[in-house]
Amino acid sequence: MGGVGTMIILYELITPHSKLPEKATLGSVGYDLFSVEDVTLLPGKRAVIGTGIVLDLKLSPPGSDVTIRPRSGLAAKHGVTVLNSPGTIDRDYLGELKVILINHGEETYYVRIGDRIAQLVTGSTSAAVFFPVHGPIDSDTTKRGAGGFGSTGY
Repeated sequence: MGGVGTMIILYELITPHSKLPEKATLGSVGYDLFSVEDVTLLPGKRAVIGTGIVLDLKLSPPGSDVTIRPRSGLAAKHGVTVLNSPGTIDRDYLGELKVILINHGEETYYVRIGDRIAQLVTGSTSAAVFFPVHGPIDSDTTKRGAGGFGSTGY
């Protein structure tokens, strides 16, 4: 069976608006990433949006990475998603984390400083082991439950 390890991630906040990624709930896998700039996203247009964070994964095991993934609430409610999803941040990348958002919606979407724009998920080359469940999974056992898209806000 594969084990769950802890990645050690060094970081630098490089703007006054930079904010450390954070989980919306204890059960969340992804860490929310926040915009450090105001951006207007017209329908059908894309923008590269800064997060004001530089990560250093050199203390993490070889094969470690982080990915940038969409926030389901933005996609479901506004048609805004991460264009190159998932965006892979390799262990040897040392630049600012930026997110490529695209507006597939019909209305202009306004990104404001401090808005949650994507999520960061840690990963590695370790294998997963899947086990079947006999009967339905009880969705009432967590605060989020089966809330789905946007259940932690948008």
